This record gives sequence, C-alpha cells and structure tokens, in this order.
Amino acid sequence: MALLSRTLGTINTKSPLDVKIEDLKVKEWDKEKVLQLFSKLRFNKYIDRFSLRNEEKEINPYDEIEIKDNLSESDIQVLVNQINQNKQIIYYLGTIEDENEEKIIKKEICNISIIIENKVYYIDSLENIKKYFKGIFEDEAIKKIGYNLKQDYIILKQNDIELSGLEYDAGIAGYILDSIKNKYDIETLALRYLNVGISRFIKKEEKQEQMNLFDMVGKENTKSEEEKQRSIIYVYCINKLYPITMKFIEEQGETKLFNEIEMPTAKVLAKMQYNGIYINKDELIEYGRNLKFEIEEKTNKIYNLCGQEFNINSTKQLGKVLFEDLKLPVQKKGKSGYSTDVEVLEKLRDEHPVINEILDYRQLMKLNSTYVEGMLPYINSRTNRIHSYFHQTVTATGRISSTEPNLQNIPTRFELGKQLRKVFKPKEGCIFVDADYSQVELRVFAHISGDQNMIEAFKNGNDIHREVASKVFNKPLDEVTHEERGKAKAVNFGIVYGISDFGLGEQIKVPRKVAKEYIEEYLRKYSGIKEYMERIEEEAKEKGYVSTIFGRRRNIPELKSQNYMVRQFGSRAALNMPIQGTAADIMKLAMIEVDKKLDELGLKSKLLLQIHDELLLEVPLDEEEKVKDMLKDSMEKIVSLKVPLIAEVTTASDWYGCK
Repeated sequence: MALLSRTLGTINTKSPLDVKIEDLKVKEWDKEKVLQLFSKLRFNKYIDRFSLRNEEKEINPYDEIEIKDNLSESDIQVLVNQINQNKQIIYYLGTIEDENEEKIIKKEICNISIIIENKVYYIDSLENIKKYFKGIFEDEAIKKIGYNLKQDYIILKQNDIELSGLEYDAGIAGYILDSIKNKYDIETLALRYLNVGISRFIKKEEKQEQMNLFDMVGKENTKSEEEKQRSIIYVYCINKLYPITMKFIEEQGETKLFNEIEMPTAKVLAKMQYNGIYINKDELIEYGRNLKFEIEEKTNKIYNLCGQEFNINSTKQLGKVLFEDLKLPVQKKGKSGYSTDVEVLEKLRDEHPVINEILDYRQLMKLNSTYVEGMLPYINSRTNRIHSYFHQTVTATGRISSTEPNLQNIPTRFELGKQLRKVFKPKEGCIFVDADYSQVELRVFAHISGDQNMIEAFKNGNDIHREVASKVFNKPLDEVTHEERGKAKAVNFGIVYGISDFGLGEQIKVPRKVAKEYIEEYLRKYSGIKEYMERIEEEAKEKGYVSTIFGRRRNIPELKSQNYMVRQFGSRAALNMPIQGTAADIMKLAMIEVDKKLDELGLKSKLLLQIHDELLLEVPLDEEEKVKDMLKDSMEKIVSLKVPLIAEVTTASDWYGCK
C-alpha cells in the first residue's frame, strides 16, 4: 500500500506534452474579449476597475443630444403641439421617494424628460407636467414609449391622470429578448445594447461626514442636478433602445408576443395594483392572536414529547435534542452541526411523533411572521387595501410574480393556512367572483406533445389522473383506488417538471425502483409524451432555446455546461418551459380579454388578483351573473387548443369561500 501511494504521488516528468514552457507564460489580456465577457456577466465594477472600456468606441450621450431646459410656457405648448402631431412621446418620468402613507406607490413625480430627434426637453415642474401633459398621457392614439410604464400608470393616476396607449417599455423589451438575465434596469440595458456606461455621465452627490449649514449658502442643489442628469441620460437611452431592441425582438419572432401580450399585460397589472384588495385589519390581528395561541400549544407539546425545554428555532439546539437525546437516525451533518431542514424532517416523520409537531410549528411560525406581522405594514392607511406589486419580468417562463406582500404564496394545503384568506373581503355591496383554470398545464402538455391518449381523455371530460392510473397500473377505471389516483397525479405533474425516479419515489413514498417502473410504464402508454420529451431536448441543444406556442423564448445555456447537475437542470427547463410558459401566456391573454370586456360592457367590476391559474374579481351584486358568464366564456375561448380549456367559476363573500 505504501509503494502504491508513493507511485500515485510521484509526478511523471517524462509524460509527453503538446506545449512548451514558453507557451505557459502569463500573457497580456485580450481586453476586447475580457470586456465582452465581463459585459455579458454584468461585472461593471471590474470593467471600470481594470479600465477595460474602449473610450473611442463608447458612446457619450452628451455628444449626440441638445438639452432644452428652463422652458417657458409657450415653449412647452410648442412641444405639446409637436407631440400631438407626431402621435408619439418618448419620455422618462423622474420620481422621488414620498413617505405619504396614503399613496399606493410612495413616490412623486419630480421631472420629465422628453426626446424628439436629438433634442431633450427637461421639465421639473409637477404643476406644468399635470397642466400640459395630462391630455397627451390620456390620449390612446399617442404612443407612449418609456421605461417601467406600469409604475408610471400608478404614479400618474395618483395625480388624476389615466395613462393610455402603452406602446413600448424598455425593461419588458429586455426581458423578452432574454428572460434569464434577471436584470432589466436602464443601466444594464444601456451597457448591453448601446455600450453606454450610464454611471459615468451622472455626477453623484458627494457624501460628507459633517456639513456646515453655511457651506450650502449660494450653492446649487446637487441632488436636484443628479436627478436632472439621470432623467436626461435615461430618456436618451430609451430612445436608442427602442429601435434596436424592437429589431432584435422581430428577428426572434416575438413581436406579436410583445405587442399583443406583454405590453397590454403591463397595463392590466398596473390597474390590479392600483385597485388592491380590501383586508379586514381587525380580523387579521385576531387571526394572529389565534396563531400565537396555537404556537404556544404546539411548543408545549414539543417540550413534552422531547422531555425538555429548548429553543425550537435554533438549528443547533434542535439538532442536539433530535439526534443526541432522542437518538433519531442522522440524515445530514455538516461543519456547523446537524441539519434539521424540511427535507431531513420529512424523512424522519415515522421515527418519532415530535417530527410532525415540529413541522406544524414551523408552518405556524411562518404564517405569523410572513402573513400576519408581515402583511400589517402593507395595509394602505387611506384605502384599507393591500396593493401588492405584480412583476412580469422576473420568471424565466413568463409567469407573473407578486411581492410586498406575496399574495400568490398564501398557504392553502393545510386548513389553518387557508383560513387566512377569510380576512380578504370585497367592499360593501360587492362579492368575489373567482375563476380557476382546471389543469391548464396538463392540457397544454397534451396539446404540445400531441399524445392521442391524453388528448382523448381531456376531450371526453375524463378524470385525467384516474385515466393515467388506469393505464399505468393496468386496471379498469372503476377499480382505481384513491391512493393509486394520487400516485398517478404525482406522475402526471412530475413528468411535466422533469422529475427523476428518485424524486418521484421520495414524493409518493415508494422505492426508487418502483418509481422508475411507474415512469417507464407511463411513457409506454403515453408514447406521444415520450417522443415530445426526446424531441424538445434535441431541439434545445440544436437551437440553444425553447419556445412557447406564442413564440416566447427561454435560452437554455445550461445544456452546454460541463457540470452534470447543471445539464440536468437544463433538460428539465427545456421540457417544462414550453408548457409552463404557454400556460402563463394563456393566463395573460385571459386577463387582457377580461379587462377589455369589463371596459366594453361599462361594468364597475374590478380585476384584483392573478394567482397562477386563478383570477379574482370584486363584483357589485347586480353585475354578478353577467361577470360570471363573461369570465367563464373569455377564459375558455381565449385560445383554441387540441383539448378544451375549462374555467371553474365560484362566488363568495370572502376569498376563503372561493373554490
């Protein structure tokens, strides 16, 4: 063994090499290639640190524009006339933070920059903006070209201006071009598409540890100057980004997606955020009190089962109690001690009754911290409603997400969590109308894969999970048990998300070998799905991306990775994105259609929330039947697939009662 170790540890100096020692010497950087790589990775700090920018190639915005400020009222009127004639306004709306608790977005307009050809018109009077541009912003025929138009809609509405004619949003354009970049601010887009490093052209206010009051006398307001520079540079970039990004969008075949889905969605989301949803604050506080009582009871139960008191929230203390005192089998242990994450605890459920109590305790703690204490600060003091932010440039699949607070993630898998929905109510004289797509992703899966067995099952209105169970377990439909249907459901959704036999086995509590047999039998009976899975991965490798049926792209660079786990993730993304992305596109089209119909019919009903496959509306009682019929019809007929779309509509006096 010692000789073997010596042999293995000896460097073979006679091994033939294809390089000479001179070839291994450190050489001068290829600055152009390093700049390209750093720009792609958004290492802007290092680009500046190593002076990698090519000053000759980089554009200086101030060389290309003429700034018009200190405009008289007659100058502004001439500008307004020109915009009305052009039927287009390319602008940037500058904002500042406003701590007014009654505002839906705590920001106020501080300036506007408008660009026509090479001239930038800068106006920093809110009074003049409202006086001269209200008509322009509200005119549907005048195209609005800007950045973050969803926010503009809300801020302008707070100033009694209804933004219409949303034509182009630079952030949404950047997202459409590459949905996995994660960052679509103007600075990033300008660097990516224009080779403009914005920060170099905006003079930051210098920070001082201590400022003498008299030092400011007679000096210019540097913060105001900074805002002015930012506004001017931003509108310059928006003007440049507009034709360039739209050309790339056209080349990728996503113009229709941008014009007919994403831009109309921006306005619908803005209206939803402005509408908000009413929440009974007293009931939320009472719900929190009940939670704390439940937490206290659960805490005592855990102490009794463990025979001691300890800090349940401390991983270190909990690990010691479970694995040293109670002698439960150790699942994972690292340098910092025993792991007590959800995955570990799930594996220990059958080992000791305290595990279920700990898992329940954690859910209760999360409910209290995230959805009681966490939601209270978001209740608007004027409207008594929560105005959640809806984002359309976050997920790679096109799905909408929600933050501040996240209303899409309220737990519904256990009763106490679901009861939180009771505090969300319609305003007086109204009712909630809720519509939920039934198994939309599986229906899209059937359409895209073209599998005849699945298509026929949906066409015939069969229970798809029972149908799959019948085929996988080789049993007549009427003999399929509830447990077998549950396993088939896990297989159905697992296949959509590219689940492994190991993952499926963990989920439905069967050996890996058995889970593998389920998957293989499923793919034998649903051969169209197997063919689709093989085809889509090959296409992704060849093209470097996958698409939805509406042309939305998701680049899959992971398939070229040297790392096996990253490649596996790429394979799952290639399989899932066309399905989940198409379902997201269908939901956006449905939202746009419903919002349009509400306006056309002159209804007072409002769209409040979109929760994955579900839409929630606040409807006056006298509009209930009309809205229910319109909602179901719009959602089911919005697109034509090989299988029918089904929307289940319910009504209730609170969100809990829906569905």
